[in-house]
Amino acid sequence: MNADTGRPTFLLVHGGWHGAWCWDPVRAALDADGWRSHAVDLPSANPPAGRPDGARPVGMLDDADAIRDSLRRIDGPVVVIAHSYGGVPTTEAIADAANVVEAVYLAGFQLDEGESVFTFLGKPVPDDGTDLAPPYEAAPRILFHDVPEADTARAVARLRPQSLRSFTEKVTTAGWRTVPSSYVVCDRDQALDPSRQRELATRADSVHRLPSSHSPFLSMPRQLATLLGRIATSALSAP
Repeated sequence: MNADTGRPTFLLVHGGWHGAWCWDPVRAALDADGWRSHAVDLPSANPPAGRPDGARPVGMLDDADAIRDSLRRIDGPVVVIAHSYGGVPTTEAIADAANVVEAVYLAGFQLDEGESVFTFLGKPVPDDGTDLAPPYEAAPRILFHDVPEADTARAVARLRPQSLRSFTEKVTTAGWRTVPSSYVVCDRDQALDPSRQRELATRADSVHRLPSSHSPFLSMPRQLATLLGRIATSALSAP
C-alpha cells in the first residue's frame, strides 16, 4: 500500500497482442494523480525467453498465473484493470487473491465459468495446426481509429502474435462472482461491439462509459485515468 495516501494500487492487464507498454500513458496520468500502478506482461503475447522448442503454447491459464504472481508482489489493496482479452485471465486469477478489492473490465471479456473468448464470440477453433494468431491487418482502423497517427504507428509496430490457446482455454473460476467489479463500455469500439460489451456488463456491479475506440489507454489516457481513480476511490470506501 502507498503509505502516504492509503490508496489501493492499480494492476493493469493488457489485452491480446499487446504488452505492458500500452499502459504507459495511463500510468503517467495515474502517477500525476498520486496513484501507484504496475503493469504485467502476459506470456500469451510475450512468451518468456528460453522456452524449449516444442513446448506447448502458453495459454489463458499461464496468463492467470502471471497475474497472480504480480498480485502477490503488491502490498495492500489492489484494483485490477483488465482490457479486452485480459479480462479472461483476470477473472481466473482474482478468485483466490485476497488483496483485490475491485476488478475493472475495460471493453473486457468478463466471462463466466466454462466460457472462452471463442465460445463467447461463437468462433470455431481453428484446425489448421496454427498456434499463433497474428495481429489484425487492419489494426489502425479496428483498434486505434481515434488514436493520433504517430502513436498508432508506434503501437502497431509493437503488437505481437497471440497464442490461440489463450482464446480457447475456458474459465474455471469466475472471480467476479466474489470480487466487486465494474465495466467500462467503449462506445465507439470497432473490435468488440459495444452491444456485446453491454451484454458482458450485466455481470458487473457498476457500469461506466467512454466515447472511445477499443484503445482508450492511448486515445484518452487522462480521461481513463480520472475514471479509474473514481472507481478505485468508490471501491475503497465501499462497506
